[in-house]
Amino acid sequence: MASDVEDRPVTIYTVAERAGVSIATVSRVLKGSTPASPMTRRKVLRAVEELDYVPLRSSRPVDVPRHQTHGLVLPGLYGPYFSDLLTGFESTAAQYGQSVVVVLANGAVDIETSLRNVLQRVDGLVIATATVGDATVRSISRGTPTVLLARDPVEGCDAVLIENERSAAELTSHLLGHGRRNILFVGHADDSHDFTGRYDGFVSALRRRKLLEAGPPIRVHPEEASGPAAVDQILAMDAPVDALLCANDELALSVMAQLSRRGVRVPDDLAVTGFDDIMTSRFMAPGLTTAQQPTRALGRWAAIRLHERIEGRTHDVEPLVIPTKIVLRGSCGCPWDGPSLPTPPERVPSRAAEEPVGA
Repeated sequence: MASDVEDRPVTIYTVAERAGVSIATVSRVLKGSTPASPMTRRKVLRAVEELDYVPLRSSRPVDVPRHQTHGLVLPGLYGPYFSDLLTGFESTAAQYGQSVVVVLANGAVDIETSLRNVLQRVDGLVIATATVGDATVRSISRGTPTVLLARDPVEGCDAVLIENERSAAELTSHLLGHGRRNILFVGHADDSHDFTGRYDGFVSALRRRKLLEAGPPIRVHPEEASGPAAVDQILAMDAPVDALLCANDELALSVMAQLSRRGVRVPDDLAVTGFDDIMTSRFMAPGLTTAQQPTRALGRWAAIRLHERIEGRTHDVEPLVIPTKIVLRGSCGCPWDGPSLPTPPERVPSRAAEEPVGA
């Protein structure tokens, strides 16, 4: 028989109880109205995810005709990152009774024309690519509720971001703790908000060790196909490289496979780390040390923030920064006994907050 807790609807009070904070603190974190400490933010966001909490729909003073559709602009749908992101966004939009229109920026001959066409069919837009410039974003946001995802904030828009710099610095410091001294960053550092933050974290960790100097990154696109070119550059270096901080897991796993083919042992000869913690990372041999990024949560919060804008919130709020955490496996030199699957947390049935969504 289901417990009384499982039968209760999930409310802001439930989230506060799970996180061990007040309901006012939960409200501040979710609305971004005032800053909260990183630890408090992590506790609240973890409770929200465990409980599958969807904030209550705000009331509208005026009944405005709606398309009941959210727009999502992505650079593409390649790799596991974007499929997880889309899953989180689409499932949350569905809880609000919204369908989703996806625009792929890399496949559009003229992205601005594509956006003008889609704006006629959506109530709001999430933009998750730097292909759409800031001037275009400002123009769109003047007439359409807009949320920016994993890119630099722009005035007039909400922003949902991943914490990158701190975790990249922790990964770099961890490699230094293993005695690695010639560490390279692999991937475009200026290709996106995320990769820039990760490179900045890498540089800051090395600068704290005053005898070490951060070199330029290995400039390849952070995707599987870039592995051979990255390894060519790494093995051609004048000074032997002993560790890599890759911009994401997809690139890191490809690099590990290429190193193995060329007789380079990971981690004995060369330590490798990634960023994202995609599923394959735990099943490699050795497993990939990485930073765990809750990608579905990123899509989920983009849908929530967009819904708030559509429902009438016009004031700006602080960007929502979703925490990441380090996962240690064998590719950095840590002991590793093979993959271990996490036990799924006990979940409360998916329900709306105090009232059903769409009420």
